[in-house]
Amino acid sequence: MSKKREQLLEQSERLFDKHGFHTVGLKQIIKQSGVALMTLYNHFDSKEDLILEVLKRRETRYLNSLNDALDKKTNAELAQALAKAHMDWIRSYDSNGCMFLRAKEEFSLEQSENSEIVGFAEAHKNHLLTFFQEKGLDIREAIRLVLLFEGATALAEVFEVETVAQELAYSVEKLFS
Repeated sequence: MSKKREQLLEQSERLFDKHGFHTVGLKQIIKQSGVALMTLYNHFDSKEDLILEVLKRRETRYLNSLNDALDKKTNAELAQALAKAHMDWIRSYDSNGCMFLRAKEEFSLEQSENSEIVGFAEAHKNHLLTFFQEKGLDIREAIRLVLLFEGATALAEVFEVETVAQELAYSVEKLFS
């Protein structure tokens, strides 16, 4: 991947995460990325294509961060490791909620031209369920863990992250023991 494309993706993700998708304009993205507008269009056909690529990369990094924590054997150990990895992810980014749900919310009210963004945002939750099942959880356990993660992500926006992390760990321990 070219250095300029990488800069565009990194800065776009940072800006979208902090300010939302519609409030961030292309001028702001190219200014923060230090590239020309033509460079942006050489790599992406539209702002929507850029957003979709940001979401895809974020999902890949998120699932990789969860996967890196998985040398556990029992479902309880697995769930605890995944919960810790999830909170580590939240700590490493500003607690601005779930970027995928925000994308779905911001783009689902618009015309069908952004249906690929909405579709990917919705698919992300199914990808997460599938990921958990592939790691050994049954469907009910996977759904429970996603529910806990979604709640933790939302609460981390308004409560201390460490308090949320402690309560998530407690909930996972009670639910999976």
